Amino acid sequence: MQIIGHRGARGEAPENTLGGFQYLRDLGVRAVEFDVRLSKQQELVIIHDDHFLRTTGVDLTLANASNADIQSLNLAHTMPDWHQPEALPLLSQVMQICHDFDHIEVEAKAVDTQDQADELVEYLETALANDAHHVTITSFDVKILTALQQRQSEFQRGFLVEFPFGAHAIETAVNFGCDRIGWKDILATQELIDLSHQAGLKTSVWTVNDVERAKTLRDFGIDGLITDLPKSMLEQL
Repeated sequence: MQIIGHRGARGEAPENTLGGFQYLRDLGVRAVEFDVRLSKQQELVIIHDDHFLRTTGVDLTLANASNADIQSLNLAHTMPDWHQPEALPLLSQVMQICHDFDHIEVEAKAVDTQDQADELVEYLETALANDAHHVTITSFDVKILTALQQRQSEFQRGFLVEFPFGAHAIETAVNFGCDRIGWKDILATQELIDLSHQAGLKTSVWTVNDVERAKTLRDFGIDGLITDLPKSMLEQL
């Protein structure tokens, strides 16, 4: 079972920041999950929400943010004891830190239209062209998976599941040519993990911060444990 840092190391460092990814690297973890969106300036940026309020305290949407706005933000806002401010990172900057990681799950956030999905996937394929061997593009949004499938993308892809669709979710993942399925922790049972593997899918489970639950999932045979607390998991598993 591979330990995968969630948004870098969200519980131990500011989420989706260069400092957080460097923290994960310094731990010796070589697997990571993070979120990507396309900014107003058509740049691939690493951020979970489409709004900066939660992570920076600033009431501003990504869609309306100018370059000047973005440069003024501090994504370490929620961790006042963190040693430095953290700017909004570009995908290219994150890949400089994670270039030799064994496994990278790039979650393409949901979009409104198929055209937007096609555009986001096209940008991702270009930006990650040299990293196809260790990147899996994941999404909850079937429009993203449709774009990957229609473009015959060389990237591995993963379907993320947060509602109790059961075996239907596995069927969906297979139909979209996925290599991996990402189960929300509460949904992950031995039966669904076994069915996923029987369908030829690797399994990630998110977000797991309880060590005893992590041990149970390890016994289920999951492939990747996505956690906010990679240091704690390394020390106790």
